[in-house]
Amino acid sequence: MSHHNLRTVVGFEVRRTITRKRFWIATLIVPLVVAVVFGLIYISNSSTNRSLAAQKHATFTFAYTDASGLVLGPVVKKFGGERAPSVAQGIADVKSGRLDAFFAYPADPTRRAVRVYGSDVGIFNNGKYASVATEILQLSADVKIASPTLALLARGAVKVDSTTFKDGVRSPGLNGLIPPLIYLLIFYVVLVMLGNQMLNSTLEEKENRVTEMILTTVNPNTLITGKILSLFIAGVVQMMVFISPIIIAYLFFRSTLNLPNLDLSALVFNAERMLIGALLLLGGFTLFTGTLVAIGAVMPTAKEAGAFFGVMMALIFIPFYAVSLIVSHPGALIVQVFTYFPYTAPITGMIRNAFGSLSIVESLVLVVELYAFGYVVIRLAIQLFRYGSIEYTRKVSIRTALGWGTSRPRS
Repeated sequence: MSHHNLRTVVGFEVRRTITRKRFWIATLIVPLVVAVVFGLIYISNSSTNRSLAAQKHATFTFAYTDASGLVLGPVVKKFGGERAPSVAQGIADVKSGRLDAFFAYPADPTRRAVRVYGSDVGIFNNGKYASVATEILQLSADVKIASPTLALLARGAVKVDSTTFKDGVRSPGLNGLIPPLIYLLIFYVVLVMLGNQMLNSTLEEKENRVTEMILTTVNPNTLITGKILSLFIAGVVQMMVFISPIIIAYLFFRSTLNLPNLDLSALVFNAERMLIGALLLLGGFTLFTGTLVAIGAVMPTAKEAGAFFGVMMALIFIPFYAVSLIVSHPGALIVQVFTYFPYTAPITGMIRNAFGSLSIVESLVLVVELYAFGYVVIRLAIQLFRYGSIEYTRKVSIRTALGWGTSRPRS
């Protein structure tokens, strides 16, 4: 019967959550914003590519002077330019409109800037003059070097493949860092997007004055467990919606959007770190969900509970103020405090786990701590919800709800 009730609660809560307009508004606004940003980048890159193509052919008239002796006439001729008799004449021709641009190359371009003068064609198009002036100087230098390989090296086109070792074993580097950090991203997204829903999961029934009726048919343990499971399912739905525009953009518009070419096959999935990361994620989710549900059970209205929601959200961002210390000096006192304080432990633990500074012993202690605190908080939330079901107008006294005061909790 209990199993049947749990399935009923989960089904009801999931349907109630995902059929609400506000859920889909909150869920779709993120991919919508991402799609708009990608669209703007697509349009901007397309415009930039057309502008660069036009710059290669120098679709404007220009002249130049060269005090360095590095600029070659044949190179300038390809761009359609001409030599000016003097700097003053070149600037005057631009001012009068006879020329679109004038380039004055100094005696030593490595020490002094190339002066570029041009007709104003808009803040986003004026850059074409400097691009052509630079390209002419680079191509002239390439011709003088007379070696394509040396020319590329001179431009800094050097590829480096680094290999590092730790304890005699090849380190995976960034490819081993990314997979366990995915848990951190999931934790943040789920809590930020669903935190308010967690807080209001018990408040709604209290505000609607139906909690007493619900508790006559459903055990509080089953009800709270069902709500937590339904929130997790809703979080999975949101995550799938969030990543869909990124996947589409990467598969079909990667080159246009200038997205990095990720070789997923190169990622290194360390079984130990992935397992610890998953346990920390679930433990942290359990702790924060139980805490938010407990706060909702204590408060009579969502308005009063809102202040506590801000505090809980602040706790998950506090470790990022010391992220450089967490990565470089995991033994520092403040890092140790963040590691073992329950409400900063999930974030700090997942960061340290990804960077390999969380030992097996520390991992076990942290996992046990999170699940123990999570269990205690959920039990507390159940007790508070049971007692708070009749407190519609005032905050529930935790002391009274736990039987520490003169009043006893309802059976």
